[in-house]
Order: sequence, then C-alpha cells, then structure tokens
Amino acid sequence: MPRYEYRCRTCGDTFELSRPMAESAAPAACPMGHDDTVKLLSTVAVGGSSAAAPAPGPASGGGGCCGGGCCG
Repeated sequence: MPRYEYRCRTCGDTFELSRPMAESAAPAACPMGHDDTVKLLSTVAVGGSSAAAPAPGPASGGGGCCGGGCCG
C-alpha cells in the first residue's frame, strides 16, 4: 500500500499515512488531532547513470524497424 506524506498547517507536524491510491486525496487528520492538513508532493529517486550507455548515433547501424532499414 502506498505511503503519503502530509503536513499539518496548525502545528507544522509532518506525518505519513499508508492508504489506498483511491483515498490519497481524502482529508487526513494529523496525529495531534488537527484537521487542517495538506498532502505533500513526494520525490522518487531513480538510480543509474546516463554516461554508461551512450545514445546511438546515425553511424551506429540503428536498430528496430525504421533504424534497421526493414521499412520500405
């Protein structure tokens, strides 16, 4: 089940809730009981490096249907 992060506008507390995606926009009370909360945008970190695999250029021979010359 996804976890969503919220911040209370009354006390400033930040907290997380696990809830179904269908309920992600539903109101959430903070642990102190305040109802004035907002859902925060989460960032997702993806590992990897673009330098490990250079992009194919026109002299690389291509690949796939249109890059390999099978379309015609």
